[in-house]
Amino acid sequence: MRRCNKWRMTDMPPPLPARHAAPRYTGEGPALFRLGLVTGLLTFVTLGIYRFWAKTRIRRFIWSAAELDGSRFEYTGTGLEKFLGFLVAVVFLAVYLGLVQIALVYVGLNLFSDPETPQQAMAQLSAFYITFLAVVPFLFFAIYRARRYKLARTRWRGIRFGMEKGAWGYVLRAIGYWTLTILTLGVLLPLQTFHLTKYMTDRSWFGDARFVQKGRWTALYRPMQHIFIGLLFLVLPGLLIGLSDAPFGAFLLFLVGFVWFGVGLVVYRVQSFAYLTRNTVLAEGDVALDARPSTGRLIKLYLLGALVISVGIAVFSGVVSAAGSIVFGGLEQMLNSDAAAETVPFAALIAPLAVGGLSYLAIMVVVGAATLALITQPILAHFVTTLDISGMGTADRIRQRVADQGADAEGFADALDIGGAI
Repeated sequence: MRRCNKWRMTDMPPPLPARHAAPRYTGEGPALFRLGLVTGLLTFVTLGIYRFWAKTRIRRFIWSAAELDGSRFEYTGTGLEKFLGFLVAVVFLAVYLGLVQIALVYVGLNLFSDPETPQQAMAQLSAFYITFLAVVPFLFFAIYRARRYKLARTRWRGIRFGMEKGAWGYVLRAIGYWTLTILTLGVLLPLQTFHLTKYMTDRSWFGDARFVQKGRWTALYRPMQHIFIGLLFLVLPGLLIGLSDAPFGAFLLFLVGFVWFGVGLVVYRVQSFAYLTRNTVLAEGDVALDARPSTGRLIKLYLLGALVISVGIAVFSGVVSAAGSIVFGGLEQMLNSDAAAETVPFAALIAPLAVGGLSYLAIMVVVGAATLALITQPILAHFVTTLDISGMGTADRIRQRVADQGADAEGFADALDIGGAI
């Protein structure tokens, strides 16, 4: 009997090593800038149609630049499926909003009429808000479906990520939690953030392993403390003016509060993400995530990138303005001459306008590409490189999942103009 037990103990496989892996990001700014420049130009040339293929190419670049445990991530989405999903969403929303407007007209509320009395103006304003509220559920629907699509089109080591159906459940919860947040003037924002994130996380998969969100929603009040401090400085100016005659001091306090509140929003977003990530586990807790992003570092990256872009715009605008002054000066002299009607061709008259329009488009394309290379990519790289994953031995045993064919390729997110994020 003892020999049998001994044989069984020695025959068991050794436990998997609880090894860690730190992701790396290898994307280069110049390469992403060139890609953004080319895709931006193609988007303008095609009047915006190429933007679906542009976003797909950029995602493939960024996904492939992220590496974990020696294997790179892969994005398998296509521009065609995004374009088709957009068309379906546009048709659906057009029919839906058309029915909403018919119902409003039936009850005497017309959004497109010219109001002649204060009562008609109030009725038109009511129609506007009702139309907006009718669209709100589809905004939340688009957020959930966009995340589902991106997960379904992401692979690592050939294993698909995925997400369960549940968009309308997310819509109902989002409406409820947002209502609570608004009614409490933002006090219950941590409750909203935690539970909406948990709803999506608990329905996310990597292969046959499920993600689970742990933690407590009250722990998010700590990242929120700078928001409260900023609000306090925003309230103090009113009290200061009411108690004493100090408008300049009140203005300074308001300015400090405004900046502090804005920074507080950034701190909350970054640190709430870090807390929720640290409390996310995979495969029943055998794989754990740890995120330590630095809010100060992210703010510096954003400000530095914005500064470089601003200087570049200023220099380019100065060069274009100087060239325009020379061209317009020569054109003005030609127009003031006696033989202007005979010597100045029509093309010379519209050339300055064409140059101005093309310069504006060039600035837009270059700024978009520079934003990707100087702001978006460094921030993404910081989030990636400050992440640590433990339990990689368990991750090696995860198997493939069935492909998700139900994702609508972010069509609603693109149609509602909330799909701009990479």
